[in-house]
Amino acid sequence: MHIEPFGVELWMNEWETKCDWNLAETCVESVTIGELLTLTGKNETDLSELLWMKMTYGAIEGSERLRRAIAALYDTQGTENTIVTHGTIGANMLVHKTLVSSRDRVVAVTPTYQQHYSIPASIGADVHQLRLREEDGFLPDLDALRNLAAPGTRLIAINNPNNPTGALMDRAMLEEIAGIAREVDAWVLCDEVYRGTEQTGPGMATSIADIYEKGISTASTSKAFSLAGLRLGWIVAAPELIEMVAIHRDYDTISVGIIDDHFATLALENADRLLERSHGITRKNLSILEDWVDTQPRISWIKPSAGTTALLKFDLPIKSREFCVALLKETGVMLTPGSALGMEGYVRIGYANNPTILSKGLAGISDFLAGSC
Repeated sequence: MHIEPFGVELWMNEWETKCDWNLAETCVESVTIGELLTLTGKNETDLSELLWMKMTYGAIEGSERLRRAIAALYDTQGTENTIVTHGTIGANMLVHKTLVSSRDRVVAVTPTYQQHYSIPASIGADVHQLRLREEDGFLPDLDALRNLAAPGTRLIAINNPNNPTGALMDRAMLEEIAGIAREVDAWVLCDEVYRGTEQTGPGMATSIADIYEKGISTASTSKAFSLAGLRLGWIVAAPELIEMVAIHRDYDTISVGIIDDHFATLALENADRLLERSHGITRKNLSILEDWVDTQPRISWIKPSAGTTALLKFDLPIKSREFCVALLKETGVMLTPGSALGMEGYVRIGYANNPTILSKGLAGISDFLAGSC
């Protein structure tokens, strides 16, 4: 099976260990196990629970306690609507493999995580990309979506909040998308890995799984919950979809690690505390980034409404990869070139890291841009 090289992952693999200031990072600043214990009202003595944990496969679909904690993140879901996966990347792969066959019609919003168009294309699906435009605030043109979602469409893949733009579809827009999908009896896969990072209010956007009977939510502990090291994600959907996914999952997952299950349960049972921490970081750091953009004549953007990343448009007569490589070699600052995301002329910045790293990195970019004038 041929599949296109994964642009963002190739870039990260090439440069992530060679930078001083990583502004390509997309997770809210990661927590240590010690910090997780403190945030959840535990302490080091609670680690003794692990000493008696036998290293079996554990609960195949994810422990009942974990799936209950996942379901609590949604308005209308129960444990029968959930299954645990190896990160959101595993969740997305399982959904695409479960639903998509050769010659199926798939509509995918772009830019987005490359899985959502490259995996169905590798299966032989008829993939149609709906391009997000800056003039629309990087929100989908619903008339264009309606035209693409022809009768017989199998799957519509969206991403909310969006990576890399930080655009956020509100409930009304999601309901319109559900209506478009319902007209052609299509499933809607919404990659919601950045859900919980909204810039205002409680910070938890509406999930497609709560408003559409064929809506599928994928997410994980990686981004908003700062626990990428657990490699634990989930799918939330109608029980019929969960049953179909479980068949495919038996071939490539069996179960997640029981230690991962344990710590993810602890985190999600205290989701409000971890998200409060994340909001403090993302909201403060976006303000720092906004102030910096305002001082840069060669940089423009659409300010994100959520997520941990933003697209910066740069006014220089070079390609985005050339820009990023030169920046890294000259200053040690790492961004992600727009070319890795199909967005030439832009770079992606991750702004949810430690504030000191963000400020140092932005200062390096300023110096680089000043030297390029």
